[in-house]
Amino acid sequence: MTLLNQALQAGRRAAPADAAIAASVVVAGGGGALGSAVLERLLGSRHFAPVTVLATRRFTAAMHGLELLVVADGDGDGDAPHALEPPAPPPARPLAEFALIVFDRARAANGRERAFLRPQPDTLAELARWLRGHGVQRLIVVLPHAPARLPDALKAGLANLDEQAVAALGFEHLVFVRSAQPPADARANQWLQRVADGMLAQLQMMVAASNQPVRAAKVAQFVVELAAQLGSSAPGTRVAPPELVWQAAQLHDPAALVGAWLAARELPPLRAPRRRL
Repeated sequence: MTLLNQALQAGRRAAPADAAIAASVVVAGGGGALGSAVLERLLGSRHFAPVTVLATRRFTAAMHGLELLVVADGDGDGDAPHALEPPAPPPARPLAEFALIVFDRARAANGRERAFLRPQPDTLAELARWLRGHGVQRLIVVLPHAPARLPDALKAGLANLDEQAVAALGFEHLVFVRSAQPPADARANQWLQRVADGMLAQLQMMVAASNQPVRAAKVAQFVVELAAQLGSSAPGTRVAPPELVWQAAQLHDPAALVGAWLAARELPPLRAPRRRL
């Protein structure tokens, strides 16, 4: 068989399964600790390509496979403006199949991260409307993984997110991912255990890692797995509760948990491990 025949046969072959299921995704809020972790997970996943991040000015993307879309003339601080500029020229096809809006505080690691569009709570509805107008069908809104560490101004704004307005925009799939929190621990029956719980509440250095705020990388793992399975689930608006996000962060692979939650099947009981001296 000649090289020409081999080339012609290769052109008639079906695309690989991974390439066939790859979906385009756009991320708003890729500059913080959580946003950066989400971008890394998306770029390393076979389920998404291309991965586009929204920015307020141009810069050279260091991550392989990352595409940049400048959507506004910002002043370099990354804050989401109240009037987003449409891409030039206007897209002839949907901007992406998926969109993720990640709320997080900015990091001062380098100047490039300041160029990422940083969503603000009061611009959520407008940003979601802009994404919907550019053909996005599925949206995941991710709240900070450790809200206690956020600036007070951002914490106050997150309490007033206009989620009803976003839900009314008509997304095929819409998910709000709450900040991870462990399930409420029941009061121990034995007085000695109650004393131990009280002591450990004061001595934070002795608390198990599972009782500390979850890492951004674990929340990102849950979010990307959720996006990968969302397209095959029933349409609608969902809210991932804090306990679900926390439980997923305790697992090595949250795929089974995410699948059960999307299919409305019974989940394993949520139990926080008992702290011991």
